[in-house]
Amino acid sequence: MPRKCTICNHIEVESINEAIINGDPLRNIAEHFDVATTSLHRHKEHLPAGLVQAKQAEEVTQADNLLAQVQDLQKRAVSLLDKAESAGDLKTALQGVREARGCLELLAKLQGELAQEGTVNVTFAPQWIELRAVILQAIEPFPEAKEALTEALQGVDGEC
Repeated sequence: MPRKCTICNHIEVESINEAIINGDPLRNIAEHFDVATTSLHRHKEHLPAGLVQAKQAEEVTQADNLLAQVQDLQKRAVSLLDKAESAGDLKTALQGVREARGCLELLAKLQGELAQEGTVNVTFAPQWIELRAVILQAIEPFPEAKEALTEALQGVDGEC
C-alpha cells in the first residue's frame, strides 16, 4: 500500500497549496514549512484541481479588470482631448492625442493585437561581418559567383 503524501498530511497543507499555486519557489516553501522539496514536487502533481482552477479564474479576473481600467483611461483621454480641442487649446489637445495614442497602444498590447518584438539589424552585427568575410573568401576561386554575391550583398548592407 503506497504511503500517503506527507504534504497532504501536513498541518499547514492549505498554506502550502496556496504558496505552490502562487508560484512561490519550492525551495522557499520547503524551508518555510520545514518539508522536503521532493515531497513538494510529488504533491504538486496531485494538487486539488479546484485550487488550480480558482487561481486561473483569479488571473483572468485581474486581466479583465486591467483591461477595463485601460479602456476607461482611453475614454477619459479622448474626452479631455475633445474639450481641449473645443476650447482651441491646441497644445493641450496635442498632448491629449499623445495620451490617447498611448492608451490605444497599451490596449492593443494587452489584447495581443500589437507585436512587441524588437527589430534586429544584423547588418552591423559582428557575426554577420565575420560570416560575410568567410563566404567571400570561400568563393574566391569562383570569380563570377563572387561578383554576383558581392553585388547582392551591397544591396543588403551598402558595403562589401
